[in-house]
Amino acid sequence: MSVGKTLTIARRELGTYFNSPVAYIVISAYLVASGALYFLQVFLIKEATLRDFFAVQPLLFIFFAPAISMRLLAEEKRSGTVAMLFTLPLDDWDVVIGKFLAAMSVMGVGVLLTLAYPITISRLGPLDWGATIAGYVGLLMMGGAYIGIGLMASSWTKNQIVAFIIAFIGSFGLYLVGKLLPLMPASLAPMLRYISLDTHFANIARGVLDSRDIVYYLSIIGGCLFLAKQSLDSRRWR
Repeated sequence: MSVGKTLTIARRELGTYFNSPVAYIVISAYLVASGALYFLQVFLIKEATLRDFFAVQPLLFIFFAPAISMRLLAEEKRSGTVAMLFTLPLDDWDVVIGKFLAAMSVMGVGVLLTLAYPITISRLGPLDWGATIAGYVGLLMMGGAYIGIGLMASSWTKNQIVAFIIAFIGSFGLYLVGKLLPLMPASLAPMLRYISLDTHFANIARGVLDSRDIVYYLSIIGGCLFLAKQSLDSRRWR
């Protein structure tokens, strides 16, 4: 893998995002949804906290991340440009990681723009900036896991809608596990709690940066990128 080639792929992909309305529509929809849900709660509880903002992010990202990642490899397959990639002096990891970085950059722009929320709330009362910063770190790690799932799904099909549905189902499944914990047998609780994507983010959003949560997200990202690379590699030899 070459860093220069990876960054070239990332820049190419970013140009595709921002030269079309996709990135602007998805980011705008995310900001409107997260802002509306958050400030509705702020007006109800009248407290300077981002707890409710972070609480809705795992669910919003289930829609936000697949919308960003669904085209990454599916569009290359549909248009036939994936064959051109195979003729270039590129490693499969260059393509996979470059596209992952581009999608993460788009997600990062959306997350960065939400910084307007804590800045606004801090003017209304004292805000715990330590927990807020930890929450934003958690958002990026959780977003990376969602994007990884979406990239993996996009590598399996040439249809963007199918890629979106696969990524949505996979992401929602990891989210739902945490919500079903109270209904599960106590003997399964530790395993299911570890699998739950939402549970790990909730720990970080409280201001606790535990190495177990970081390892969990990095494992999801690494595993999904590896499977996407394997899918791309298998197509190279067809």
